[in-house]
Amino acid sequence: MGWSVLVLTIIASTLGGLVFGYELGIISGALPQLQSQFYLGCVQQEAMVSALLIGSLSASVIGGWLIDRHGRRTSILLSNLLILGGTIILTTSISFLALVVGRAIIGFAMSISSMSCCIFVSEMVAPERRGLMVTLYEVGITVGILLAYAANYVLSGVQAGWRYMFGFAIIPSLMQLVSIGFLPQTAGTSEGFVTEDDSQQSDRLAGEMSNQHPTEQVKYSVFDLFKTKDNMLRRTAIGLGLVLSQQFTGQPNVLFYASTILFSVGFQSNASAVLASVGLGIVKVIATLLAMICSDKVGRRSLLIGGCTVLAIGLILTGLLCRQSVIDTTKQCTSLEPHSNLTSPAENQENMGNILVNQSTPSTGHETHDSNISSHSEDMYKWIIFICMMTVVSAFSVSFGPMTWLVLSEIFPKEVRGRANSFINCFNVGANLIVTFSFLSITDVIGLSGIFFVYGVIGMAAVVFIYLVLPETKGKSLHKIDRELSQTRFFHREEFCNIFQRRHFSPGYQRVHLTSTTA
Repeated sequence: MGWSVLVLTIIASTLGGLVFGYELGIISGALPQLQSQFYLGCVQQEAMVSALLIGSLSASVIGGWLIDRHGRRTSILLSNLLILGGTIILTTSISFLALVVGRAIIGFAMSISSMSCCIFVSEMVAPERRGLMVTLYEVGITVGILLAYAANYVLSGVQAGWRYMFGFAIIPSLMQLVSIGFLPQTAGTSEGFVTEDDSQQSDRLAGEMSNQHPTEQVKYSVFDLFKTKDNMLRRTAIGLGLVLSQQFTGQPNVLFYASTILFSVGFQSNASAVLASVGLGIVKVIATLLAMICSDKVGRRSLLIGGCTVLAIGLILTGLLCRQSVIDTTKQCTSLEPHSNLTSPAENQENMGNILVNQSTPSTGHETHDSNISSHSEDMYKWIIFICMMTVVSAFSVSFGPMTWLVLSEIFPKEVRGRANSFINCFNVGANLIVTFSFLSITDVIGLSGIFFVYGVIGMAAVVFIYLVLPETKGKSLHKIDRELSQTRFFHREEFCNIFQRRHFSPGYQRVHLTSTTA
């Protein structure tokens, strides 16, 4: 493959990730302004955030067919045009319905783009560089989130700043549209652009020799994902387990509701909460760059197990600290009235803090002393919680963030890769929709402490799942990964037993059986 094609592929994929991340993160800062201008209630705020996911879920239904039938390049071009159209609708909206429609269109486009870009890159690069190149898409996502948080901070005090926040997405979309226009068209056969090295060629020849009819191409349908043929059921289980785990550990809510969560733990102004969310974005970028470097050296499985373990511990600690904090706010959005302004959440928290301090002691002689103690304790807890959130974001960015989509682009046969990713993405977006749409309502019931603790327990269960089921794919050609997955079971009984019993094997000696032959 020519260097110009490779560079353009990387640029187009990274820009696609940047647009994806920007659209994910921008709602965090735009939501308070939309809440003030359109007097949005709790359900309306959740609908505004979840509209992106509803559009993405719709795309997942037909996206696989589009990618496999018309090619990766055509799918990316379509997503660019839809993002431009949706952005125009958002920036000119004068009603809540128009905002929801615009976000849904962008969600549809983002889903098509994310699946197409990851598959496109994975098929066009060599095995020893696949992890690095595919992870560049996730780097683009994290940079996009950081840019969104920065735009939120700069425009937080601007009148109708949300229009500019949404409008800035046009710039990277146009850049991606131009870059993808110079790339060749592919329709599921882009592996032909990769020059085979010796190991890839030997893998392919070995597979052909083991096949009685090497010239016959295996045909797959979406129903084969549930069959034991070529161990497709195991591959589907791996994909579903990864995407459901990454959603039900609550990471979407950390992105979508970053400002709201930071308000709740004591950052009592729009500017301070949004600025703190910029810090989360910076940490996310650094952690993703680290994952990009390590993916082809450490391996996908090791990064997932290690990162998910840290993620679960961080979530549980955040839940415990929120319970000890002076401000463990429930009722996030039940006090919205038409006369409320942009800073009403902070005012509500300040009033709540004053009430808590006034109720702490009836003696007027100790009011000032108790108030200082309460303020110091509140500041300490909010910064410790913020550090825990940074740890959670970092762990996710090293593990689930990039590795999930890298693994999904590797484990399915190329004939069904687009439809398999589309099918799994349906569950990914569906779970995202459930987690996001219910976040404020569940927080009203059990508080931030309860919901973070639940996320942490799910994270622990995900670690066990990954350890038992997921194989290592680093440094292997797509053909070799496909052949190995076709021959292995769901998980080995010995591997399951090793969790409870440690066995020792001597690598230096083993029993051999000798047979003698006579002339």
